[in-house]
Amino acid sequence: MEQYNQSPANKDEHLFELQIDQQSISYLSETARWAKFLSIVGFIMCGLMIILALFAGTLMATLTRLRSDDALQGIAGMGGAFVSLIYIVIALLYFFPCLYLFNFAGKMQRALRNNDQTSLNASFGQLKACFKFVGILTIIVLSFYILVAIVVISVATVVR
Repeated sequence: MEQYNQSPANKDEHLFELQIDQQSISYLSETARWAKFLSIVGFIMCGLMIILALFAGTLMATLTRLRSDDALQGIAGMGGAFVSLIYIVIALLYFFPCLYLFNFAGKMQRALRNNDQTSLNASFGQLKACFKFVGILTIIVLSFYILVAIVVISVATVVR
């Protein structure tokens, strides 16, 4: 992680110092409230995804039994486990940005309430962690999409 020198040896090194005025405090306070709301909704969605994952196998098996084909029932059982695994992985990946966002909101509210520079810095650290996690995840997903596109194009060229 990169470290920034927050206190220059000589005060003349900076042309100006950043100040948090009342308008900035108002914006940060509202941002913290929205961040807390979105993170709580995210936690609820993670919980719903986990619950859906637990019942995905049963749901797919029940729907397949309606067709009463033995071959399809075996495939549906494996497919239900795969769908359950996918939902659990997605819920876990979604949990961490929500956690970082929730921590940002709490620390920002504490910093503004107590006029605490340490909590303010910690809150921005949590926001940075949230964006970093989402950014890395985005790079991974885009790389996966590119890989899938290359495989599909390669297979399509070979099949012709």
